[in-house]
Amino acid sequence: MYMNHLYTAEDSVLRPLVNFMNNQNKQILLINDICGYGKVALSAMIPILTNMGYHIYNLPTALVSNTLEYGKFRIQDTTDYMRDSIKVWQELGFSFDAISTGLITSSVQADLLIDFCGAEAKKGVLIFVDPIMADNGSLYNGMTMETVANMKRLLQVAYCTVPNYTEAVYLTDSVYKDDLTQAEVYELIDKLRALGAKSVVITSCHVDGSEAVAGYSDEQKEYFVLPYVSVPVFLPGTGDIFLSVLMGQVLQGKFLKASVAKSMEIVKRMVLRNKDNADKFKGIRIEACLDVLQ
Repeated sequence: MYMNHLYTAEDSVLRPLVNFMNNQNKQILLINDICGYGKVALSAMIPILTNMGYHIYNLPTALVSNTLEYGKFRIQDTTDYMRDSIKVWQELGFSFDAISTGLITSSVQADLLIDFCGAEAKKGVLIFVDPIMADNGSLYNGMTMETVANMKRLLQVAYCTVPNYTEAVYLTDSVYKDDLTQAEVYELIDKLRALGAKSVVITSCHVDGSEAVAGYSDEQKEYFVLPYVSVPVFLPGTGDIFLSVLMGQVLQGKFLKASVAKSMEIVKRMVLRNKDNADKFKGIRIEACLDVLQ
């Protein structure tokens, strides 16, 4: 009775403490690249979800010298390491409550993750797929149509996928538009669901003249569009922050729409903290912003 009252209280100190305690037994595996210079991917996600109270583990898909925005970079494939690590973990009986996937480097990696995540999904593990490959109407440096095909196949094991609008267009072979009607964005969501994803969240949309995040919750059978006003600055890693908070909220039992709204709020607060950084290609100084999660 006391704990129930404590959990529902609006007290700004007690609520984060209770959430942290409730998260302590939940285990999350992050499958993404690790960047040597810049706060993106694993470097962004690990501190956020650790701060939220989860046990965090990681499986690097690649070692990346620096964020791709610098134009020149080195990517070291880690497929052999991934395959061997998964085999060892299975022999040791390690288990997870949720798994997220991000950057993948090849069809071989896609096959490996489809098999691994598919088997885990059958055990009830929640699989979050972030198809990292494009933005602003075009593919990132180093990404190809093979990348698109691999990400499309990965959606078949997704509990929830979180593409930005450009990625959603590539995944569904749709026409890129500067603005969508609500009906058009819902149709785009349905195309992603037809590829296998149960729930969908599309970031960086323009819907009926407003910037928005649009989605569909499989649990609530609910479509939604959440408008926002963006901060006019580019900082890499905001998608990783968004997904981290979203996963953390969903694993606390929050509805998807409410989890998306919270993620949008946290990303905006962190961007405002870092909008005047001298070198914006480094991304957001995550550890200096963890207080906004409370």
